[in-house]
Amino acid sequence: MPNQSRVSSSGRNLTSSVATKPAQIVAAQRLRHEVFTSEYGADLETGTGIDQDRFDPWCEHFVVIDESGEVVATTRLLHGEVATKIDGFYSEDEFDLERLKRNPGLFAELGRTCIRSDCRSGAALSMLWSTVAQYLAQERIDYLLGCASISMLDGGYKAWRITQQLQRDHMAADDFRVTPKRILPHPASQPLKTAKVEIPPLIRTYMRLGAEVCGEPCWDPAFRCADLLVLLDVDKLAARYARRYKLEARTA
Repeated sequence: MPNQSRVSSSGRNLTSSVATKPAQIVAAQRLRHEVFTSEYGADLETGTGIDQDRFDPWCEHFVVIDESGEVVATTRLLHGEVATKIDGFYSEDEFDLERLKRNPGLFAELGRTCIRSDCRSGAALSMLWSTVAQYLAQERIDYLLGCASISMLDGGYKAWRITQQLQRDHMAADDFRVTPKRILPHPASQPLKTAKVEIPPLIRTYMRLGAEVCGEPCWDPAFRCADLLVLLDVDKLAARYARRYKLEARTA
């Protein structure tokens, strides 16, 4: 398991690690519920105030915790060897991955990433990635995949503009293309704009790390968002990011 990481940022002492206590996982699920319902309008009214699904028990949960003990950032990772035992990855509910999975190598899936609104200056996300990166190196993961979500609260204009921009600049090779199971409808009442649009910080981080988009977006009605399947070839990380996220341990 990755070592615990610590950093002081903006007056906060933050700690990043893999969650080892059930209470930490519940706190992460509570943060997920808060962020997804307030910012995406996701339909998660379970009455429990937490976001959980059938994949959670099989995932490693990564958390960033502040000095008060509050979880301020989280993501989860499903190892490919575990996914084969539970009928696949979460993203296979949204995309046909058969073409992608024919490529040799070990896959893992990142998902449910979120950061509390007052902790998005960069330190929490960097710490989260550092811990995930250590896990990738230790487990010798070849490819990291996941759904990058874009809010649809504006009717989908921003989602399609971001999709077009990412497809132009960061499209995966044909062998890694996927097909959405629920095609995202184009906005009908307004033509798409051609000007560049600001990419959400989390997706921008994925692209800077060398991730690529694997095709057309999928419509996720429960989370009221557009999902793009993104793929990161761990061996192709730029050298500066490999050092930053300690991936040199992969070749040790």
